[in-house]
Amino acid sequence: MLAQKLKGKIHYVGVNDRKIHRFEGMWPVPYGVSYNSYLIVDESVTLIDTVDVAYGEVFLQKIRSLIGDRPIDYLVVNHMEPDHSGSIRLLAQLYPGLVIVGNKQTFGMLEGYYGLRDEQRYEVKDGDFLSTGHHKLRFTLTPMVHWPETMMTFDETEGVLFAGDAFGCFGALNGGVVDEGMNLDIYWDEMVRYYSNIVGKYGNPVQKALGKLAGAPVRMICSTHGPVWTGERIARVVGLYDRMSRYDTDEGVVIAYASMYGHTEQVAEQIAAHLNAAGVKNVAMHCLNKTNASFVLRDVFRYRGLIVGGPTYSGQLYPEVEGLLSKLSVRELKNHVIGCFGSFTWAGAAVKRTIAWGETLKQNEFLPQTVELKQGCLADTDEACRQLARAMAERIRTAKS
Repeated sequence: MLAQKLKGKIHYVGVNDRKIHRFEGMWPVPYGVSYNSYLIVDESVTLIDTVDVAYGEVFLQKIRSLIGDRPIDYLVVNHMEPDHSGSIRLLAQLYPGLVIVGNKQTFGMLEGYYGLRDEQRYEVKDGDFLSTGHHKLRFTLTPMVHWPETMMTFDETEGVLFAGDAFGCFGALNGGVVDEGMNLDIYWDEMVRYYSNIVGKYGNPVQKALGKLAGAPVRMICSTHGPVWTGERIARVVGLYDRMSRYDTDEGVVIAYASMYGHTEQVAEQIAAHLNAAGVKNVAMHCLNKTNASFVLRDVFRYRGLIVGGPTYSGQLYPEVEGLLSKLSVRELKNHVIGCFGSFTWAGAAVKRTIAWGETLKQNEFLPQTVELKQGCLADTDEACRQLARAMAERIRTAKS
């Protein structure tokens, strides 16, 4: 299990997790995920973040393949989420002289998660730095991207940004680590999905972090998930995060629906057909009976329009639809045009409850046109679908992102 050299004295010592089914117990990861860690072998040995403790043995093998019996002098903790901090207690036991580098919030979490109180600490504030010999590390605090203790570490010597979870994506690394030597096809979509699933709520903190980084001569981005980004792809990665954190979207519509016996699905199909007839090329349809909300959120952060539909169930919204609406509320959705449809047999609640949800989203436009289906599709159902689709098509072209 060999480490891989990245640039100068910087090496990749991360690991892949191909066994995991759902990240954070919620989000499907069909391509797995990587837990990235980086080692700077300088006059002082500095480790940037760790990995999930389940991979601690492989992690240590990679480190020792580089430094043998040399001690690790510093451990920089950019993020305390356990998939990155899980091996800290093991390292503290193996390297008793280890100095842990973090901010005030970091050390509170170290005690809470791992009971670490007596280890040597180097507490940093925004703009502080650490010299490891040839390398000079500058620390930037980026609270709520996406935890309160998050920070980034910029190696001013080599122009390398150790970004924590920022600029990360789902997907294990298939042999290569640096983007220029890899097929990147899966990672662009997985970056959008990662952002929408994990970071999506925190657009304003992301914007503040990007402001702090503006002008820094970044030549390499080393995130804690996904490939190492270099060259012209740095601008693309930063641009994606900038755009998504501003809720800036493309012209298109997501139709997210659930159906028990197919009637609500027929309405979804009719709306999609009318959207296409109205000139909307990008229509992403997701059946919530089958599709995890993770993929719906990805497309909601991509497209300006959203139409939600589902049947009434026990006088409530259908559970999968209600779950999606809850996840959208958590992400503080902005700058979208939203419509809804629903169905019932004897007492309608789906449309009413979806409208009530829409009224809570103050920075979005909720269309007055709705489709409410009682039992089966009737002659006037298609006309209602057409009106909703035409209103959506018009508004996504004129609404500002």
